[in-house]
Parts: sequence; structure tokens; C-alpha cells
Amino acid sequence: MQLILKRFEFGTNYTIGKLYNDDEYLCFVLEDKVREVEGKPVAEWKVANETAIPKGTYKVIVDHSNHFGKDLPHILNVPGYEGVRIHTGNTDKDTEGCLLVGSAWPGGDMISGSRDAFAKVFPLIQAAKEVTITIG
Repeated sequence: MQLILKRFEFGTNYTIGKLYNDDEYLCFVLEDKVREVEGKPVAEWKVANETAIPKGTYKVIVDHSNHFGKDLPHILNVPGYEGVRIHTGNTDKDTEGCLLVGSAWPGGDMISGSRDAFAKVFPLIQAAKEVTITIG
């Protein structure tokens, strides 16, 4: 399974994108602000708990999150980050670098229908033998 996140709205404290499975649209994604400076080490531009992960392609597995107390998609080997998950939430206050999924984007730093979107995306990830996500 090849997930693709296409970021398109870059707000003051948030980033909005659309998540695809190959060419099939799945849902909206809300992240923290993109602060990446290409060619610079993560430590030079990252603001802890307030920064979207860098562009790239990453492996995704499902494992237990101690923070959330349940199994969730886990994005692996993100430079300068640990414990990056795909989970529910509605505003940039609900993420610390993770990807929040939602079925609607009413505008600004908010998504809605997060549980519905997660219920659509999570089983697809669980059923796949291998999953990667490309963030651009």
C-alpha cells in the first residue's frame, strides 16, 4: 500500500493536506506547521511538538501506542522525531507532529469527521502487507 500525502494549505500554526491510497482519495490530514528548511538538519528548524515532519517516504506499521493505549499506525524512521502516529483529532492542538485524519475541512486549523476518517483509513493499513507514506 502506497499512501501519498499532498499538502496544500500552509497556515500560521497548521498544515492541511489530502491523503491518497495511490490515486484514490481517502481523507484530509491536519498537521503542525511545516518549518522544514531543505538542506538543513532537523535540529536547526524543528520546534518541539509544533512542527510537521519532513518531506520524504516512510514505512508505516501498526503497533501499540503507550501514549494512546491502543494500536495505531506508526510512521517509522522520521529524522528528528519519535512516535509519529496517524490518529484522530480536530485541531493543531491535538497533534505533536502526528498526522490527524478527517473527513471534512471546514477551513482554517480544523478538520472534522476525524473518527469516521480513521475508521476508513485504519482497516486499510491493517490489511496491507507493507505500507509506505510519501509526504510532499
